[in-house]
Amino acid sequence: MSKLNIICLTPVKNEAWILERFLKCASLWADYIIIADQNSNDGSREIAKNFEKVILLDNPMQECDEDKRQKILLEAARKIAEPRLLIALDADEILTSNFSTSKEWQSVLKAKQGTIIRFDCVQLKPDMQHYWLVPDAPLGFMDDGSDHIGSDIHSVRIPLPDKSPSIKLREIKVMHYQFTDWQRMESKHRWYQCWERLKHPSRRPIKIYRQYHHMYAVSDDSISNILPEWINGYEKREIDMTSIVCENIYWWDKEVLNFLKTWDSSKFRKEAIWDIDWADLARKLNCNNHGYEFSDPRSRIDKYIHLWLKKTQPYSMKLHIRIIEKILSLWDW
Repeated sequence: MSKLNIICLTPVKNEAWILERFLKCASLWADYIIIADQNSNDGSREIAKNFEKVILLDNPMQECDEDKRQKILLEAARKIAEPRLLIALDADEILTSNFSTSKEWQSVLKAKQGTIIRFDCVQLKPDMQHYWLVPDAPLGFMDDGSDHIGSDIHSVRIPLPDKSPSIKLREIKVMHYQFTDWQRMESKHRWYQCWERLKHPSRRPIKIYRQYHHMYAVSDDSISNILPEWINGYEKREIDMTSIVCENIYWWDKEVLNFLKTWDSSKFRKEAIWDIDWADLARKLNCNNHGYEFSDPRSRIDKYIHLWLKKTQPYSMKLHIRIIEKILSLWDW
C-alpha cells in the first residue's frame, strides 16, 4: 500500500502573531502544510516560506468567501498522491501534543477512505491555564475525492458525505488560541457583525449580537484546567506555547473603518461595535474625514438595548428573555 500523506489545510490572513508557533507544531505531524494566503501584509507570507513542508498559495479574493477558500486548499491537496489524510485547521488552532503518544492517532492513520475525524476544541482563556470546550468539530477527513459543499462564512472545512463513518477523538484535541488575546477576538467579532449586516441585511440585530457574543455566556461551571500533556510535548522541543503577541490596532479595526467610510455609520447603528471610539482611531490612522462618518449613530434606546443584550447574554435562552426579544423584533431588532 502507498504511503499515507498527511496534509494540513490552513487559510491565512495576517496571522503573524501565531503562525510560527502553528507551523512548528503542525510540522511534527503533517507531511505537507498547504497555506492559502489572502493578501497578508503583516509578514505571514515570509514566516510561511521559512518552513520546508509549506506549500504557499495565493488566495486573491478581496472579500471573505470561506467556501471558495476551502476549495483552493482542497484542489491543491488533491494534487498530492493518495492516500491522503486531510486535517483542516486555522492558524490559531493546534493539535494537543499528546497526538504523538495517543493510540487514537494510530486509529486515525488507519481509517478507511471517506472517514470523518471529529475533534473537541479547547477554547483557551487569556491566562493560558483554563479553557472551555466546544465539542465534536469535523476537522479531519480521510480523503475519497468527495465534493466539498461550504458557505461564505463559518463554513465546514472538509467534505461531509452522507452516511460517512466517523471517528470521535477523546484524548487528542484542538487548542484554539482565539480567546487568548481578548482584544483581538473582540476586534474580529466587530468585523463579523458588520459583515453580517452587509451580506445578510434581513438578519435580526439581536441574532447577530447573540452569535458574536457567545463567549460572554460561558459559565464558570464550564471552565476546566488545561492538561499538561497537551503542551508538554511541544515545550520539550522548545516551542513556546504560551506567550501572546498583542497589537494596539488590529487589521479588522481598519476594515471596519472602511465599512463606516463606505456605507456611513448609520447602517451599523444596531450592531454592537461602538465600544471603541472610531473617530479617534481614524485620527490615529490618518484616515479621518472631519470625523462625521465615524460618530456613534445610536439613539438612547439603541444604547439601552445594547446594554440589555450585554447583561442578558448569559441568560439568552430563558423564556422571559426570548419573549422580550420577540417584542423587540416588532421594532426591527
